[in-house]
Amino acid sequence: MDIKDLRNEIDSIDRQLVKLFTDRMKIAEQVADYKRANNLPVLDAERERQLLNKVSDLAGEEFETYARVLFTTIMDLSKSYQNKKLYNASELVEEINKALDNTPKIFPERATVCCQGVEGAYSQKAADKIFTLPNITYVNTFENVFTAVENGMCRYGIVPLENSTAGSVNQTYDLLAKHDFYIVRSLRLQVNHVLLSKHGVKLSDVKEIFSHEQAINQCSEYLRSLKGVKVTVVANTAIASQMVANSDRKDVAAISSEECAKQYGLDILEKRLQNTESNFTKFICIAKNLEIYPGANRSSIVLSTTNTPGALYNVMSKFASLGINIIKLESRPIVGRSFEFTFYFDLDTPVYSDKFSQLIFELENKVAGFRYFGSYSEVI
Repeated sequence: MDIKDLRNEIDSIDRQLVKLFTDRMKIAEQVADYKRANNLPVLDAERERQLLNKVSDLAGEEFETYARVLFTTIMDLSKSYQNKKLYNASELVEEINKALDNTPKIFPERATVCCQGVEGAYSQKAADKIFTLPNITYVNTFENVFTAVENGMCRYGIVPLENSTAGSVNQTYDLLAKHDFYIVRSLRLQVNHVLLSKHGVKLSDVKEIFSHEQAINQCSEYLRSLKGVKVTVVANTAIASQMVANSDRKDVAAISSEECAKQYGLDILEKRLQNTESNFTKFICIAKNLEIYPGANRSSIVLSTTNTPGALYNVMSKFASLGINIIKLESRPIVGRSFEFTFYFDLDTPVYSDKFSQLIFELENKVAGFRYFGSYSEVI
């Protein structure tokens, strides 16, 4: 046979496979009806083990592994289809639908907003892009941002979540897990770092540079090129600029923004210090109450699985079977539990989609731990 004949034979087999697959799914629908009538769960672990063992025997040693993967996928699709047929709105889905009904149709232009740092911080720049006229309160730490929102001092908080160069801001993820808050909007902000000093200071005079840890990581290549210069971590890039402006020393500088040069009367010694021109930081706007504004096409969740083989795979198969795209997957260790992790997901799916509601229904009570962080749109 030549390649054309072989492909024609594969096409013929594929047509049979599709017919058999759809027939199998129709039977799965009848199984779902039976389970509903008899109040039985979708998952029958013993039945799945028996089927996979039988498949292994039928496939033979050479194709055993491939067959098990194929039939595991088929069973995951079958369970997802059965869940769809058995689907009943969960409490969380009802809460999401209620938020969709009660949230104003236009995102607020004016709001009380809390940011970490001082005037000129990148968080302030993010707040100015998310809101038209924000009334900003500044605090010293990210923890205090969450506390300000918790106590009602501010309606919203702005915090960085991740950077395209330096990675995730782990403290923000930990605080999200600690507080029962929601994300109502996100922003991708392009960050261009500059080196600031007092008037008359030359680069050769600088012996110490102040900046935030994330900015230092983003400018690591530039900093390695400097010899004999101490790098000191401070709470915020704007605070670094303020420290230089208020210092009596003539040998200090700050990695910060051009806006801070104007804000604190400093000179720009060097520009574009970051390792890459494509340097973006994702900021999130957090709120105490669930607010879902029109156009929400991103959702964030966190979950933990049982410490058993295939547990994460079983979760991932749910996204695949529903055709939901995962934009980001981040793992974080669970404090006090060795080698156990929580998994943060950013999902590319409209909150209005029935597939999203079904995913929430399937995950909410079927994993070891589950949290919904909200649905929102991203400002670019």
